[in-house]
Amino acid sequence: MTTLLTTHDIARITQTLGLAEVFKRMAGYIEADFLRWGEFDKCARLASHSADGVIELMPISDGQLYSFKYVNGHPKNTQIGLPTVMAVGLLAEVGTGRPELVSELTLTTALRTAATSALVARKLARPNSRTMALIGNGAQGEFQALAFHYLLGITEIRLFDLDPAASAKLMRNLQGMNGLNGLRLILCSSKEQAAQGADIITSCTADKTRAAIITPQMLAPGMHINGVGGDCPGKTELHPEVLARAKVFVEFEPQTRLEGDIQQMPADFAVTEFWRVLQGGAAGRDNAAQITLFDSVGFALEDFSALRLLRDCARELGLGQDVSLIPDLSDAKDLFGQLGFASTPRSVRVAA
Repeated sequence: MTTLLTTHDIARITQTLGLAEVFKRMAGYIEADFLRWGEFDKCARLASHSADGVIELMPISDGQLYSFKYVNGHPKNTQIGLPTVMAVGLLAEVGTGRPELVSELTLTTALRTAATSALVARKLARPNSRTMALIGNGAQGEFQALAFHYLLGITEIRLFDLDPAASAKLMRNLQGMNGLNGLRLILCSSKEQAAQGADIITSCTADKTRAAIITPQMLAPGMHINGVGGDCPGKTELHPEVLARAKVFVEFEPQTRLEGDIQQMPADFAVTEFWRVLQGGAAGRDNAAQITLFDSVGFALEDFSALRLLRDCARELGLGQDVSLIPDLSDAKDLFGQLGFASTPRSVRVAA
């Protein structure tokens, strides 16, 4: 049998354990897998682009488990009541190929993306960072805000979105939560106002266009830039000069060269894969005045980690439904028998 987890199961996990604990566990699983980077069979995701968006497959394996995520990115979806990003994922045994877990990954992708952002910032941002500008307050906004609050101790978040309703939604959702320990939300009238005095800038935009959401005028010494927005060839959020002035970190360089903001830069533009910082093979921030930048595009290893966490949480909490995705065969060679035609023996002529 294969375990199926739905959006309701993910909600039960977060409600039972609490978001702070889920973010803590998610960041821990992701860090543990980044620390064994060399064990993974890795590739850039497979993308099918259209005028309206992109559909992608994201596979990875550590030799014991195999996972993939199906995910889309369609910025216009909100106009018809659909999320910009929708995802499902699968975790399977390498030794047999048996699917162990099938899960929704729309909510989970938001959780793992925010946990990854906070994990990276914990290594790259200044240790005393307390204020974050959050530019783009759509579907990812609350997750980023809470991950940075819970995992980094961010106490002030300065909000800006071109759509005032998005910021109002974010403020309404977070103000309705208990236990945020004095998190202060400030609604700003421009991205420049949001960035003023911020230790960290997180950008979460989705439009499939070449844009310069973060500009050099918004930078200050010691900032950490967290470029999260949906990525693909031809889509940017950061002005090239922002990249040029920062020490840039990425997940999987071959993928980020194609999809990330560094697609604007020369092929030899220097970047550091984040796993090297975790393993101690590369330095993170060099000094308090340095600008650091995480060109986040999302990588399959993070979904692998998330699926492992979901599997373990489902077992711990008794969640999920066993489904017969694979035939239960008493005779492993008798697949046809599963169709039920041969329940009553009949006379059949067999040619000699």
